[in-house]
Amino acid sequence: MHQGSQNPRRLRFGIFEADLGARELTKLGKLLPLQEQPFQLLAMLLEKPGVLVTREELRLRLWPQTVVDFDHGLNKAINKIRDALGDSAENPRFIQTVSRRGYRFLADVTDANDGQEPPTGVMESVDSETQDDLRPAVHHPSRIIAAALAGAALLLVLAAAIWIRSTSTTRVPAIRSLAVLPLENLSGDAAQDYFADGMTDELITHLAQIRDLRVISRTSVMTYKHVRKPLAEIARELDVQAVVEGGILRSGDKVRITAQLIRVPDDNHIWADSYEGDLRDTLVLQDHVARAIADQIRVSVNKERQGQAPRAVDAQAYDNYLKGRYYWNQRTDAGLREAIDYFKRSISLDASNPEAYSGLADAYALAGDWEYGIMPPAEAFPLAKAAAIEALALNDRLGEAHTSLAFVLDLYFWDWNAAEQQYKLAINLNPGYAVAHHWYAWHLLVLGRNSEGMFEMRQAERLDPLSLIIRSDVADALSSLHLFEESVQQSRKTLALDPNFAIGHFQLAEALVQQRHYDAAIGEFQRAIAISGHLAAFDANLAYAFALSGRKAEALNIALEMETRANLNPSADANIALIYVGLGNLDQAMAWLNKAYDARFNPSILIRPGFDALRADSRFRDLRHRVGLPE
Repeated sequence: MHQGSQNPRRLRFGIFEADLGARELTKLGKLLPLQEQPFQLLAMLLEKPGVLVTREELRLRLWPQTVVDFDHGLNKAINKIRDALGDSAENPRFIQTVSRRGYRFLADVTDANDGQEPPTGVMESVDSETQDDLRPAVHHPSRIIAAALAGAALLLVLAAAIWIRSTSTTRVPAIRSLAVLPLENLSGDAAQDYFADGMTDELITHLAQIRDLRVISRTSVMTYKHVRKPLAEIARELDVQAVVEGGILRSGDKVRITAQLIRVPDDNHIWADSYEGDLRDTLVLQDHVARAIADQIRVSVNKERQGQAPRAVDAQAYDNYLKGRYYWNQRTDAGLREAIDYFKRSISLDASNPEAYSGLADAYALAGDWEYGIMPPAEAFPLAKAAAIEALALNDRLGEAHTSLAFVLDLYFWDWNAAEQQYKLAINLNPGYAVAHHWYAWHLLVLGRNSEGMFEMRQAERLDPLSLIIRSDVADALSSLHLFEESVQQSRKTLALDPNFAIGHFQLAEALVQQRHYDAAIGEFQRAIAISGHLAAFDANLAYAFALSGRKAEALNIALEMETRANLNPSADANIALIYVGLGNLDQAMAWLNKAYDARFNPSILIRPGFDALRADSRFRDLRHRVGLPE
């Protein structure tokens, strides 16, 4: 092993680097714990990449005096290396076991001392001041042999580099789908997890705006946080051709983003680079990473995005914005309250940030929806609309803000034509935004455009395949179309991912009721309530199942209990109406639906099969007409 004292070798493979002199292994600059003997074994493999290193070579080099415990020691050392690299014996990315013979190192290995950097994408031109701040963090001026290079030699090196890059690019097949795995928080401070998660979310948003690229949404990729799985397995589960992985290090107002693009399943490391700058230039950093990846996979950034220079942000305001998105993504009552608070703080510090207004609109909209009901709809939705309009006034190219506005126009204002225009604008600007497809699907289903609605719902599922809420809404949509067995099977698949997902049990129960499997449905409704508490929709549907199964006294008791709290939660009015449909009291059902109308209810409840008994009623048809829905 070469360990020259003046210039000890440092070998780089992917996002890892092994310093053979200091005997240290790092990942994206972060020191990894690896004991002496496993490190020496790794060093032997790194010195012969692609070549079989036999068990006998390893024994003579590392265990010369050992005979009895050699196998145990070798296996233990290999396992420690794999643990450090996140590798596996079944689907190796780095170390391949050659049965009974030895081991082979699979990845490309380069010498980090030769002044070369990992392959990088094309850096977009920026002004000189910004370029100084955003210099790639992998550059080490002290290691550049500038004084020793003559001009002609330098030109030769540059020409060779350009030739290598161009030939390697031509060899890379076009990639049309990828997943950005959760960026690793390299600060060592768990309190900074929100920042790493937020930056992952923002990078996904940047890449999702590329029209020819399918990018897996945040909800699905976050299930792989702190999960060690072979990349090939993750790619298979998400149905993608490539993954982006990396890390983020924040120190005060300085940020470093490091990322690499890997094609799977052949584990081809296409591109890696590292960028650093001030926190206020975070959007510029994200833009450079996204454009470099787009260049490597040979797709073009949307024309709508071209020419849009990322702006500088207020560091503290952006920090609060990321915290807002972090809490909004938790989708809990407490999380929504925190999100609203952080978005407001962000806006108070920087009123020119459209993303913060868009986030505030989303938070208010969910706070007023039936599922959470933490604010009266008459209060929440006008606030949501105002925030969305302000976001678009600041940036009318922000797809998320168009989605926010469309959602509000649907749920509260019932302005179906304007909502449709906003959804189409959102999807045109950000075709990879799963939320836009998801919410647009419900818009279409409510309007009776069922085939279009299911297409959009499946698009959302394709972009966010592990999203529990999208999966359960697919089941809900199938049930609304009276495809009850398909709905049951969909719900069972969702619950296989998370048996404690309350809405999954709720949607399964809704379909079981329509199949007249009342006891099974009642059990599923009770399971949902046990997990998530007494939400109005859960209680009402349980009572509806009780009524249809003959347990009418229990159903009526729930209805009367909900009526006593109706003034506190106007969004429950339509749910109380459902109970009276089950009890056969259609007059009471219509009375509560009219109260729901006055409270500006979510009209998607009207397409549920539970209201089929009212469809021939002229009062029900009149209600649909007043809401603006077709016959």
